[in-house]
Amino acid sequence: MIQEYLKDAEKRMKKAVEKFKEELASIRTGRASVGLVENIKVDYYGAEMPLKQIASITTPEPSQILIQAWDQNAVPAIEKALQEANLGANPQTEGNLIRLILPPMTEERRREIVKMLGKMAEEARIAIRNIRRDDKERIEDLKKEGFSEDEVKKALEQLQKITDKYIKQINDLATAKEEEILSI
Repeated sequence: MIQEYLKDAEKRMKKAVEKFKEELASIRTGRASVGLVENIKVDYYGAEMPLKQIASITTPEPSQILIQAWDQNAVPAIEKALQEANLGANPQTEGNLIRLILPPMTEERRREIVKMLGKMAEEARIAIRNIRRDDKERIEDLKKEGFSEDEVKKALEQLQKITDKYIKQINDLATAKEEEILSI
């Protein structure tokens, strides 16, 4: 039973790290990236859909994102969603092609993005600590079911090791992304 709790905690922590990785992909660095726009929600015939489900997205140049809508009628909705996403670039439309030319980032903007990255990393760490707290309570409740103090203590130590492992992953991802943002 203890091992089931630990496996469940690890699985949930792994999901938290994956979610953090997805969020990192949407942060702008010095280069254009498909991840910057692919999850932007577009109001498509009354339904909120990610951009990647209604258009193909490519980066033909380091400072340009090219979006080709599969449906000509979706172009105005995509344009509107891109403007509301506040990417710092105005969409240029040519038929069913939308071109986003990203201006070079200023030092000030890079610092703002690094601050935002720090907040996102802290939220991910909090999510992992919350998982640890929940499972710690579950494991401590096993004392009432007849598990020994030693078994519970070992399980809590294992839980802490798992937690440390995933917090380190988040810290490493955040540090790498910060270096990428600050490099010109």
